Amino acid sequence: LDLLILDELGYIPLHKQGAELLFQVISMCYETKSIIVTTNLPFSQWNNVFGDPILTEAVIDRLIHHSHLIIFNGESHRYKDSISQR
Repeated sequence: LDLLILDELGYIPLHKQGAELLFQVISMCYETKSIIVTTNLPFSQWNNVFGDPILTEAVIDRLIHHSHLIIFNGESHRYKDSISQR
């Protein structure tokens, strides 16, 4: 694969085994593949997703190294669309 997309990371907390497997996938892609992550959570809340501060730090470290962070502020586009269709 050339691109891995992790959409809505943090929507559902990961079990220990799932967090470790996701870390392995991210590590395998690190510096060789492109990864896109979408989330509504700031990095400070990612420990709630991965459940382990050391694992969380390692994931964030690999994702932000050589990365471009794009932060969108404001209302959800889906929410705006649903209101405008009423």
